[in-house]
Amino acid sequence: MYRAQSPPRKYEEYAYVLDFNPRGKSTTVRGRDGIIITSIGEDRLTLLEVLGVQNSSFEIGEKIYIGKEGRTKISSVLGKMEYDNISSAAQSELSTVVETIVTTNETKFVEYLNNSRPLTPRIHALELIPGIGKTYMKTMLEEREKKKFESYEDLQDRVGFKDPVKHISERIMDEISGESRMNLFVKK
Repeated sequence: MYRAQSPPRKYEEYAYVLDFNPRGKSTTVRGRDGIIITSIGEDRLTLLEVLGVQNSSFEIGEKIYIGKEGRTKISSVLGKMEYDNISSAAQSELSTVVETIVTTNETKFVEYLNNSRPLTPRIHALELIPGIGKTYMKTMLEEREKKKFESYEDLQDRVGFKDPVKHISERIMDEISGESRMNLFVKK
């Protein structure tokens, strides 16, 4: 009997350290302890609890490899975390780290702005990004028809939309903290 293949599960390759406890206990896997790291995945922007390799050192904001093959500092990804369950230290680091991710992955986010579509007949995905109202949205749609945006700077120059990194980061923060009903960037 032929069964449709389920899509391959997407795993994070990299994450950023938000907080860590050198002698912590896992909140996602019972009985696991050691270097417990709260991190955010670079691609799917999911909050993850990760177990560090003994005697490894970590820094807040550090980019760590958590992919399947060849991990050096991470022994395992323990599980997903909810925003409300991460430490206040991790919560306070989050917006800085999110801005780093949005800055570092400029191509990916600019591509999103170039290709985003209406979500409902009345709401366009672009409008859900703070700072983009009907006026900016209309200009952005007109400009990207002529030529796709190449960078945040290109977007700023052609549309006048200031500080896209800050606004996209703000949207991601709303999604992570559960304040928005619909997610544009954060994968559940």
